[in-house]
Amino acid sequence: MPASNRAWKIVGLASLVGVVATGALVARNERERRAYTPDEVRDRLQQRLGAAGGPQGSEPAGTSGDR
Repeated sequence: MPASNRAWKIVGLASLVGVVATGALVARNERERRAYTPDEVRDRLQQRLGAAGGPQGSEPAGTSGDR
C-alpha cells in the first residue's frame, strides 16, 4: 500500500474519532442541562445576575406572572 493512501486512511480515522468524541461530549452536556427544572434554572440565573451586580429587587421583563 502506498504511503499516501495510508496517510489518508489515518487522517480519515482520526476525523471519525474526533466526530464520535464531540458527539459524546454534546450528549453529556445535554443530559446535564436537562437535569434542571425550569424553576432551578430561573433561580440559578437570578443568582448569577445578583453576583454580576445586576439590578436588585426588580423583576426581569416578562415574569409578571400573568400569561
